[in-house]
Amino acid sequence: MKRLYTLIILLGALLPCVGTFAQDSQNAAATADAQSDERHEILFETTKGNIRFVLYNETPLHRDAFMKHVKDGFYDGTLFHRVIYGFMIQGGDPKSRNAQPGWLLGEGDDPAMEQIPAEIVFPKYHHRRGALAAAREDDRTNPELKSSNCQFYFVWGKRVSDADFSDVMWKNEKGFAKLTDEQKEQLRQYYMKNPGTPWLDGTYTVFGEIIEGLDVVNAIQMSQTDRNDRPEEDIRIVKATIVK
Repeated sequence: MKRLYTLIILLGALLPCVGTFAQDSQNAAATADAQSDERHEILFETTKGNIRFVLYNETPLHRDAFMKHVKDGFYDGTLFHRVIYGFMIQGGDPKSRNAQPGWLLGEGDDPAMEQIPAEIVFPKYHHRRGALAAAREDDRTNPELKSSNCQFYFVWGKRVSDADFSDVMWKNEKGFAKLTDEQKEQLRQYYMKNPGTPWLDGTYTVFGEIIEGLDVVNAIQMSQTDRNDRPEEDIRIVKATIVK
């Protein structure tokens, strides 16, 4: 089962320019590059409300796979099949679309697509509240940290104490191993003031972030669930749309 095993966003700006014919040719190329840097936005219309989020260009394999699924209607009708209070909400299992009450979910994938190679851009993108990341198999069966080709989760998380963060770094040594002491301190300061799930940092691919609808994620993460963390009341993605 694709589980999240418990073991800053920088926005750039590009300015247009004008000039002679020769300069215009260069500017046209620059404009194309600028447009390619624009982030795609996705809208989930769910039975609890709307969630709008962007996909990162620094994770192109995950971005393109997700965009393909949205275009194909892959997520329409699927459930948020795994929800853990104070942690995250997970969706994207195609088997959840017609699942009967009590069915165990989380094994479904897109049979037409391989697992996605990890694209971990850490610490630039980390597991802060509202982050979109890819679910995956556990480290023992998946040492390369490859992502599910369709299952994802939105982070809710919580703030941590200084002692908690030290414990997180010890347990998640693999995730924090390549960071400088300064980077570790910046993350410690961040998570002490802002909610997230630092124990997943550096080991799962974060490939987007919510821009509207955190209140909907909050409502979903507060749902009553069964012993398999599936909400007792089905929470469905009615429609997924590429907004931009």
